[in-house]
Amino acid sequence: MTTVTSALSVGTWAIDPVHSSVGFSVRHLMVSKVRGVFDTFSGAITVAEDGTPSVHAEIAVDSVNTRNEQRDGHLKSADFFDAEKHPVATFSSTAVRQDGDGYVVDGDFTLKGVTRPISLNLDFNGVNPGMGHGEVAGFEASVVLNRKDFGIDIDMPLETGGAVVGDKVTITLEIEALRQA
Repeated sequence: MTTVTSALSVGTWAIDPVHSSVGFSVRHLMVSKVRGVFDTFSGAITVAEDGTPSVHAEIAVDSVNTRNEQRDGHLKSADFFDAEKHPVATFSSTAVRQDGDGYVVDGDFTLKGVTRPISLNLDFNGVNPGMGHGEVAGFEASVVLNRKDFGIDIDMPLETGGAVVGDKVTITLEIEALRQA
């Protein structure tokens, strides 16, 4: 099995936003899910000389896109992301460790001014020589967060029990990173 640290060359690998996505899903009305993406994000994976990888990423929360302008406006408001006061969510890794056939990336995630440790489950898809612009590496990662842990604690109860918006939010990342010269 090829490990991330043996497959990624030393240096910086920039996230390619054209070939990557940052998505989420959350329970709606207790029976279905709303899905969305963030259209603007950036980040890099840095591999040190000793092979230790680190990750730093930023997401512009006002780029939320659920394909519904009214809902997106509400998500940008103080009820949810408070994008005016907290325009960027960040992730900085603290460790990368193997877990069976995959990996776990531990780090600090900051959203709406609240920083908490999280652990992303990561699949490493390998490295490809690319198409004339240098090596590319592929990753898929996910984590389930409780929105209330990050100060998104709006309660919208239903008359019949439950809530309009669930507490658990699944974040899904599809990342292609380009080796920087």
